[in-house]
Amino acid sequence: MASLETAAEHERILREIESTDTNCIGPTLRSVYDGQEHGLFMEKLDARIRNHDREIEKMCNHHFQGFVDSITELLKVRGEAQKLKSQVTETNGHLQENGKELTTSMEELRQCRVQQRNIATTIDKLTHCLPVLEMYSRLQEQMRAKRYYPALRTLEQLEQTCLPKAGQYRFCSIMAENIPKLRIQIRDTAMSQLKDFLESIRKHSDKIGQTAMKQAQLQRSLDSSVSPQPRVLLGRHGRKAAPAAIRAGMGVNPLSEQDTGILDVEDEEEEDEVPGAQDLVDFSPVYRCLHIYTVLGLRDVFENYYRKQRRKQARLVLQPHSNMHETLEGYRRYFNQIVGFFVVEDHVLHTTQGLVNRAYVEELWELALSKIVAALRTHSSYCDDPDLVLDLKNLIVLFADTLQGYGFPVSQLFDMLLEMREQYGEILLKRWNVTFRQVIDQDNYSPIPVSTEEEYRQYTSQCPFQDPELEKLPFPKKLPFSEFVPKVYCQLKEFIYACLKYSEDLHLSSTEVDDMIRKSTNLLLTRTLSHCLQYAIKKKNVGLAELVQVIINTTHLEQSCHFLEEFISNITNVPPDTVNATKLYGTSTFKDARHAAEAEIYTSLNAKIDQFLQLADYDWMAAVPGGENLAASDYLIDLIAFLKSTFSVFTNLPGKVAQTACMSSCKHISTSLMQLLLDPEVRQISMGALHQLDTDVKECESFARAGPVAGFQGDTLLLAFSDLRQLLDLFTQWDWSTYLADYGKPTCKYLRVNPHTALALLEKLFKPMKETSRKNNVFAQFRKTDRDRQKLIDTIIKQLRNLIVQHHT
Repeated sequence: MASLETAAEHERILREIESTDTNCIGPTLRSVYDGQEHGLFMEKLDARIRNHDREIEKMCNHHFQGFVDSITELLKVRGEAQKLKSQVTETNGHLQENGKELTTSMEELRQCRVQQRNIATTIDKLTHCLPVLEMYSRLQEQMRAKRYYPALRTLEQLEQTCLPKAGQYRFCSIMAENIPKLRIQIRDTAMSQLKDFLESIRKHSDKIGQTAMKQAQLQRSLDSSVSPQPRVLLGRHGRKAAPAAIRAGMGVNPLSEQDTGILDVEDEEEEDEVPGAQDLVDFSPVYRCLHIYTVLGLRDVFENYYRKQRRKQARLVLQPHSNMHETLEGYRRYFNQIVGFFVVEDHVLHTTQGLVNRAYVEELWELALSKIVAALRTHSSYCDDPDLVLDLKNLIVLFADTLQGYGFPVSQLFDMLLEMREQYGEILLKRWNVTFRQVIDQDNYSPIPVSTEEEYRQYTSQCPFQDPELEKLPFPKKLPFSEFVPKVYCQLKEFIYACLKYSEDLHLSSTEVDDMIRKSTNLLLTRTLSHCLQYAIKKKNVGLAELVQVIINTTHLEQSCHFLEEFISNITNVPPDTVNATKLYGTSTFKDARHAAEAEIYTSLNAKIDQFLQLADYDWMAAVPGGENLAASDYLIDLIAFLKSTFSVFTNLPGKVAQTACMSSCKHISTSLMQLLLDPEVRQISMGALHQLDTDVKECESFARAGPVAGFQGDTLLLAFSDLRQLLDLFTQWDWSTYLADYGKPTCKYLRVNPHTALALLEKLFKPMKETSRKNNVFAQFRKTDRDRQKLIDTIIKQLRNLIVQHHT
């Protein structure tokens, strides 16, 4: 079995040797030598070799005759080849001899061909070089003509297309070396023009802004003429597109060769048509520089530089002058510069692709808006002229409308205007305070005399007044109030108009305007006018007649308050009965002023009465008069005469005021006389003095009974003297038994006599009686009577003290 496997293996190796390249037979033979049957394999190999040799021999025998025949044929061909060679040599000699002329002609032809090829090459090179030279010449012309953007394009074409085709020539090398220098020159020149443009824009932004604001004002005038209704609320909550006239006209060809940043428009103001802001600006330096830097691959550098420079200019523009608040022109220049700056930025935004973007412009505007609002708050706080504040408000509105037309949000400006309205209101209050004081100082506090119907209608048209009774009276006649009333009423209306003017164009609703006007008018009434009325009432040397006229004036002004309500409603188109509508406080203001005048009348009357009472010179130790009737004191007669003349002036006052003044005067007289009677400095009083005082009180009662002021019922005015009357009756009638018996009862005759008062007066009477009894000892028949009287007085004093103790208990 093993021998069969060995034989098969050897057979396989032999086949592999026969079919394999000799270079790769090494591993096969190695496997034979590594085996144990080397000899057996060599035997098989020899047998195989012998087989192959036998096959080779058979094949050679088979082809030998054909080989012999081939050799014979080859010998025959050699002879023929020798003949052919000699013929070829002979033919070649003849050909060489005959081809000498042709060779010479061919050489000449070759030389011509070389020259022709050189000429063609030269023409080709010149064809490539001439465009280079022509283009370089055009480049030089463009540089001389300052057409830098086309020059840059020519330079790019020259470098990328023409010079590579022209080849390596010295002039091409020189041109190639000059190209970077030319690029730098173009870049620097374009940047220089841009700097000039930016400087011109900075200097002329005032003019640009002025033109844009004029255009916005003209547009607003056209809008209001087309649509007279109030403009919709855009300033605080909306944004609108830029005016088509502004945007459409601002397209400038980027390839324009105008290098000037600002065009000459000296005579624009003389023309009827306002030039557009775009007519003032040539943006070609910006476009040119942008394109040049874009071609140079430096667009980012240019954008950063432009934005940086414009930010610097923005900071300069937004810095207001220190004296800007002094005149409206200062504010106008400030706004013009800002508008001019943002008009330029808006145009650059819409006419360039990415030089500035919306985010950059909005960032600039946010910065500007905060600085504008801060500057206006600071500078407007120095202003104390309402006309200037109103003009400033109108200018701010125009400024906001202009920038809003370019798509900038301006709600903060309108919010600031609402803040300024408070300041405007305070300034108005100060001005009207001066005006009211002038009216008060110039008033004559006398009813207005009118002699004709025209005069009467003139005054009644100035302030609401209706009195059918007065209208029936013939001319001349007098209006009950003084010049103060129509002047104050007209000033109130003027104040309302001034408030309304400020509210215009703030895009407020009618309700908001109505509320603002009413609140401001309330401040005017409750603070300014109220203080002025107090000034009129409290100022020195004001007489009773003036105070009476003040009361009459405030009464009529109070009655006119509802007319003011209607007036405000008419100009704001808001019904007065609207829910949450602010009501005017004029009624309470004039009521308070009238009450203050009334109190001042009472105080002045009492002060005048005190002046008369200071003239009182009672003889407190006067003897009891005989049968003759006592006359009233002179000072009291003068006082009553004064009161009669004073109360006659009160005919136009409300009845309650006159009655209160009369009652107050009578009470003050009664109280003052009581104080005189009980004055601690008056230590002794005689019955004679009490009779004189009783006579004076009767004179006062007679005055009260005569009814100096209409409206008192019965003897109401006499009650002012009841305390003093009952006290004097008690002493003059010596009716102590009735007083002591009925004290405390509602029906007591001397109900208003206080035990303290009676005791104090009785003690003043007791002391002189006691001294008198000691002096009259010579009259013995009176001693018993005096003793009885003294005992009676002691008893009365004791009972009065008991009443006082009981009262305290």
